[in-house]
Amino acid sequence: MNVHFGGLKQDGLAYLNDAQARALVGVTVQSHDVLLNITGASIGRVCLAPDVMSGARVNQHVCIIRLDGELLPSYVERFLASPEMQKWILEENYGFTRQALTKRMIEQLVIPVPPMAEQRRIVAKLDALFARLARARAELDRIPKLGRLLRRQALAACFEDRDCDRQELGSLLRGIEAGKNMRCEERPPTDVELGVVKVSAVTWGRFDPNESKTLPHDYTPPEKARIRSGDLLISRANTLELVGAVVLVEEEPRGLYLSDKILRLVLDQDAKRWVLWFLRSPEGRHQIESLATGNQLSMRNISQDALRRIQLPFPPSEVRQGLVARLEASFARADRLEAEAARARSLLDRLEAAILTKAFKGELVPQDLNDEPASVLLERIRAQRVPAAPMEKAKRQAKSKA
Repeated sequence: MNVHFGGLKQDGLAYLNDAQARALVGVTVQSHDVLLNITGASIGRVCLAPDVMSGARVNQHVCIIRLDGELLPSYVERFLASPEMQKWILEENYGFTRQALTKRMIEQLVIPVPPMAEQRRIVAKLDALFARLARARAELDRIPKLGRLLRRQALAACFEDRDCDRQELGSLLRGIEAGKNMRCEERPPTDVELGVVKVSAVTWGRFDPNESKTLPHDYTPPEKARIRSGDLLISRANTLELVGAVVLVEEEPRGLYLSDKILRLVLDQDAKRWVLWFLRSPEGRHQIESLATGNQLSMRNISQDALRRIQLPFPPSEVRQGLVARLEASFARADRLEAEAARARSLLDRLEAAILTKAFKGELVPQDLNDEPASVLLERIRAQRVPAAPMEKAKRQAKSKA
């Protein structure tokens, strides 16, 4: 949970006492070690150990890769994060029942080894480009907050300080209808079954017919409880923040009916969208939460009588229609901004992957003929790993005994 692409996150680190630390001395972290997740859902995540983590320990899910000076740790870390390596890790080298990389798999990794000077240029270029990508992501992350602000301002402009007569919601309603509390199967109904909607079907701003339960086969609900296109639905029971959530059904679902916790507000078509948006406005929410009853924070209830007592401004029809049109245009604009930001963020992720691919194909930075040839570097690495000849090893041992 601490090893992430781009850096180590310190949230949730476990404290070890001295005895525990001594027992794990063989897996002690040093500054600039490459830390690689080798098991579980986060397999393949990699980062460098920061200076502050020097002396820490790792558990069995994290591998320490410590380099001997011929390869830059930051170069190896970026290589392991590249698309080709991540594909190798995720698709080819883990079991079906338990994802895991073994020590042997890691030791046999084939890494492109450019001259040390070129490694430094690659890392420097990646750092510069990724810093720009990080700034772009930070700006895109602000878009959802701006979208929420735009929506709040649009709702306030529509309903606050409205100089017109106020009416109780009950004077506009032609009725409030509810379904029946039934024991149901906790799954959406098939095409040949009937169902009732759950509270979550109206919770998040749009009607979701998939949030439903299947009615018993031997029960047919009354036809008046069927949910139809144009219905204004509201939840009568939920948490304080969500009780009174309201939606307008745009497309008629197949075979779904009201439950006892979902009410239908019956009123003239001309008033539906105005009531919908008012109940979502800060003033509407304040009245709903004030009128809701219940001792438990986890479940509040608003009665039909309380709903009828909600007061709202009710200007003439042409005024309401104009205000609602401007309000919905503002919400649509916020939706477009958020969708464009999400698309841009996905493009940044693709761009980052493309940059890493180019880096390890030797296409990101120019090569320099004055650099030490990679062949010399590789030969030096091989020489460091050739075991001493038996005779030479025996002579050294004899000399040390003497």
